[in-house]
Amino acid sequence: MEHFPKSRLNQAQIDKEDRIHTSINDFNEAKQVIAGGVNSPVRAFKSVGGTPIFIQKGQGCYLIDNDGNSYIDFVQSWGPLILGHSDSDVLQAVQEAVQNGLSYGAPTRAETLLAKAIIASYEGVEKVRFVSSGTEATMSAIRLARAFSGRSDIIKFDGCYHGHSDSLLVSAGSGCATFGSPSSPGVPSDVSKHTLVARYNDIDSVQKCIEASGQVGAIIIEPIAGNMGLVPAEAEFLLSLRKLCSEQNIVLIIDEVMSGYRAAFNGVQHFVPIEPDLVCFGKVVGGGMPLAVFGGRAEIMDMLSPQGAVYQAGTLSGNPIATAAGLATLKKLAKDKGLYARLEALARRFTQGLESCAKAHNIPLQTQVRGSMFGLFFASKPVRNFDDAKCADSAMFARFHQEMLYRGVYLACSQFESGFICAPMSEKIIDEALQAASESFAYITKGER
Repeated sequence: MEHFPKSRLNQAQIDKEDRIHTSINDFNEAKQVIAGGVNSPVRAFKSVGGTPIFIQKGQGCYLIDNDGNSYIDFVQSWGPLILGHSDSDVLQAVQEAVQNGLSYGAPTRAETLLAKAIIASYEGVEKVRFVSSGTEATMSAIRLARAFSGRSDIIKFDGCYHGHSDSLLVSAGSGCATFGSPSSPGVPSDVSKHTLVARYNDIDSVQKCIEASGQVGAIIIEPIAGNMGLVPAEAEFLLSLRKLCSEQNIVLIIDEVMSGYRAAFNGVQHFVPIEPDLVCFGKVVGGGMPLAVFGGRAEIMDMLSPQGAVYQAGTLSGNPIATAAGLATLKKLAKDKGLYARLEALARRFTQGLESCAKAHNIPLQTQVRGSMFGLFFASKPVRNFDDAKCADSAMFARFHQEMLYRGVYLACSQFESGFICAPMSEKIIDEALQAASESFAYITKGER
């Protein structure tokens, strides 16, 4: 694999903006024709400051920007690239599929093969349906769950993100265990009134929501939350949630769009013996291409059109290029039996190293690891829910992000996102990132470049 050394920048006189002048110009141009200059809000660097870097290429665990700077990439396209950028096997599968055409609007054998691979890897999934994004998957799963249960209300958890459909863009009201309020203009209150918001890792708040509504048909949860930073659900909480849903005939939707095939090959089931009624996958299952899936018990899935009455469709659903990338990725993950243990060891090496670096500079830091996923909070106490996450020092995170980027380490540009380890990373690369962290903390606390 070609090695891209990161920008060490021991010449402190180089102005940060001079290093990324092409990205600055590209961003200014983009803002003239693209709303906000980006096609997904977090990419704009609003929460960490500075200008987003514009990427020219990715190779292995590195990103190279339009100015030629290289970065160790802990974002990995927000999770999908567990095999790293430009994996040769995935690229070959895509290139072979492209030779036959880009889209058919008709069934292919690859869809069936990928469906079988997913069903074989996850307990409780009997049938699936492919879509093009995680938002589509969760939105469709909720519609299906409402139809199956015959009830209109749903429960989500404060801090969990399930895409940008109207019923899920809802935040907690004056307190958790309440009917939510729209968190975005354009979401009618008539829609949000059917979504109740509970507190993560708090089963009592779930029970209060159920009692307040009397019409809860579905509960959706990230079992390994990655959108308030990495905050795993506690095993006792998840098992209590499963029990409660079974007793109340509520459809339990497990959202593993981020954690599926990421935290472990079988996602949260590697850590907690829980079976969903419905589950959503995305990111890794597409191997870097736009693809997601929802699936679950056959009696629920069979309610989908054309067999049932619940409508769901998509022009590019099961796209042959995306399914080729996804199938190649899952085959490679299944074959490498030691991969997840190695990635977790690297994640722990990185987070433990960060804790040591922070401690040396009297900076409070909390970290968490689930397989190849990791999270960090500048906080003095462990983070169990979104209220805890919001108490972390986001200003410190922004400063840390800026300094790490300057030293050639690309971290998620928000306190409330997870980081990711990929297969091409090594102990040497992790140690290079930790050296950058040590230098960053020294500069933040003492002004030492």
